Amino acid sequence: MKQLVVNFPQQLAEAIAIGNKHSFKTKKNNFQNIVLSGLGGSGIGGSITQNYIADSCSIPFIVNKDYFLPGFINEKSLVLISSYSGNTEETLAAMQQAIKMKATVICITSGGKVQELAKKHNLDCVIIPSGMPPRSCLGYSMVQVLYVLHHLGYVKKSFEKDLKASIDLLKKEAKAIQKEAKAVAKKLVNKMPIVYAAADFEGVAVRFRQQINENGKMLCWHHVIPEMNHNELVGWRKKDPNQAVVLLRNTTDYKRTQMRMEINKEVFKKYTKTIIEIHSKGKSYLERAFYLIHLTDFVSVDLAELNKLDPTEVKVIDYLKGALAKSK
Repeated sequence: MKQLVVNFPQQLAEAIAIGNKHSFKTKKNNFQNIVLSGLGGSGIGGSITQNYIADSCSIPFIVNKDYFLPGFINEKSLVLISSYSGNTEETLAAMQQAIKMKATVICITSGGKVQELAKKHNLDCVIIPSGMPPRSCLGYSMVQVLYVLHHLGYVKKSFEKDLKASIDLLKKEAKAIQKEAKAVAKKLVNKMPIVYAAADFEGVAVRFRQQINENGKMLCWHHVIPEMNHNELVGWRKKDPNQAVVLLRNTTDYKRTQMRMEINKEVFKKYTKTIIEIHSKGKSYLERAFYLIHLTDFVSVDLAELNKLDPTEVKVIDYLKGALAKSK
């Protein structure tokens, strides 16, 4: 797993090549909405993309993480199916609904039943490399989402320039990123991480939480600012040395949000001594997002090493899938 994290910049480069090589069947259309359906490591790229295009996309873009699609889906909808394995049962159920609802469907997968269904219905299907844990393939899946949206006119071509700049940044900062990640991981050992970020970086915060869960084998929670100031902040009432706050920060965060973070830190200090701030680098949204993702991915595998655990192992998820398979 650690080597897969190390290889993330190369993965982004390979993903750009895949995106440029794919020949789309789907033509531009007057879509009314876009829904990306995907879970876990296959769906998080959609959540980050949702944040990225929120202020520029001309139609609603939502992420679906369930068996069922929203009732508004129709022939004017674009549904993106993201399943790394191609066999995610919730995503397959959503894909079948999308086809029945006559939506335009585009798939991103490494194979499996999703690819089979796409061939059967003559759907666009972008194929990404197989054989890795889905969570380690965020670069492959998310970049294809961006190429799909660009092809259909919802993302400007400048995204590719920002992707390439992200690769350069991650390579340049490789040693510093790994050094900071180790320092953060040491502070999080035997603690409950509580991750906070600005609202437009919630996808990145969720990614960090998921990586702590799957790679670090630890519970974690997250919230976003300003929303948490209207509810969760009141929950900070009891001193607990086992809690550790991690703030994901950007110099571009809205000034009032940054003020809130500084005030919140004063509250947190009353209840825990462990308050960590991770600051992004980069000129564009994608650069800053991928910088934080890469650094926090390293934190998650470093936590596994410190706890003497295998970051790749997900036996409990395998157990769940096996138990569900028996009930079919």
